[in-house]
Amino acid sequence: MARRVLFVCTGNSARSQMAEGLVNHIFPGEWVAFSAGTDPAESVHPLAIEVMAEIGIDISGQRPKPLDEFRNAEFDLVVTVCDNAAENCPLWLGPGRRAHLGFPDPAAARGDQADRLAVFRQVRDEIRRRIPGLLQQAAL
Repeated sequence: MARRVLFVCTGNSARSQMAEGLVNHIFPGEWVAFSAGTDPAESVHPLAIEVMAEIGIDISGQRPKPLDEFRNAEFDLVVTVCDNAAENCPLWLGPGRRAHLGFPDPAAARGDQADRLAVFRQVRDEIRRRIPGLLQQAAL
């Protein structure tokens, strides 16, 4: 049976969505990922969708979800991905081990389209580099 992980962020429009898509793509049958936000945005950020598509992962069908949607769900691991979890993400009170991996908010990037895409790619690549190790550690 697959383990369950929840990625939590403020807007649930970029970092947590990219983490959800990544885990569901590279760990099928081993992990099932979900994401939620404390103050969810209206939609997944279009640049998050774009940079994930660049690596063959389609997150265009995902949607921002409120954390309350998962309040009674059970997870093996709950991961906050907000840069400042103390201010932006609440303590998870449900079952499951908790962890924090802070990533900069790519939605806050300034500059032209190329500059903003570069920031989204950097955050995507950092998520791709750090999340598998966390999941492997949690599975022990």
